[in-house]
Amino acid sequence: MKKWNKKRLFLFFLFVLVPLIPFSYVQNNVLTITKLKVQSAKIPATFDGYRIVQLSDLHSHSFGERQHRLAERVKQEKPDIIVYTGDLIDLRKGGASAGYELMEEMVKIAPVYFVTGNHEWHVFEEQEKRLQAISVQVLRNEGTSLQRGGETIRLFGIDDPMMTGTEEALEKARPPAGQPSLYTILLSHRPELFSLYEKAGMDLVFSGHAHGGQIRLPFVGGLYAPGQGFLPDYTAGAYTRGSSTMIVSRGLGNSLAPQRIFNRPEMIVAVLKRAQ
Repeated sequence: MKKWNKKRLFLFFLFVLVPLIPFSYVQNNVLTITKLKVQSAKIPATFDGYRIVQLSDLHSHSFGERQHRLAERVKQEKPDIIVYTGDLIDLRKGGASAGYELMEEMVKIAPVYFVTGNHEWHVFEEQEKRLQAISVQVLRNEGTSLQRGGETIRLFGIDDPMMTGTEEALEKARPPAGQPSLYTILLSHRPELFSLYEKAGMDLVFSGHAHGGQIRLPFVGGLYAPGQGFLPDYTAGAYTRGSSTMIVSRGLGNSLAPQRIFNRPEMIVAVLKRAQ
């Protein structure tokens, strides 16, 4: 009986557990690229075809070779800018070097704009200095102008709510009174606040935080997201409310849950298209 139990245990390990090892590796480490088209009549003609790469939620994860492999995938997409929507580091893991190595590679490709996530707030004074030292443009409840062919798009970034009040920050993000038609892009870590972004008149929002729901099931989507609970509304892809579009990244790394399932790390490429 004991021999039979050992044999069954060995067969279970061989045919069930062993195949899970490469599956687990692929789910946590093999990047997917999601390409999305964002259309609006407010997009200036010179920004038609403008390419934005979004990265988010690395959580101190390393893709190897000082992040060169990930950088090569980004470079192939020829972005005009790169936006990073929070949680470069992880509160529980420590080890911030992987995040800074990634940012060092990104600034060689295109201008990089960064906003805080909920894992940044306790160390952000030091982190901000290190990011600025490598030419990452940190947006903390402030905006900047993106110029192309004499025309302008407004880019605004807000801190995670753990650092500042979201509604107060969004008041600053509203288009200037004299330029109500100015196309405005918002970077904000938390997708569950979409109704506030839409109310503030944001045309396009890039967000993260949900980790794709961590586990994704066919016809169901993500199962759980921080800030949204089970069967969350916003986990991956593009969503629309009124005239606002929000793009939610599934992110690059893991935090409390160590394993992604049917939810590989993601890079988003958003292409702006002027609607006629």
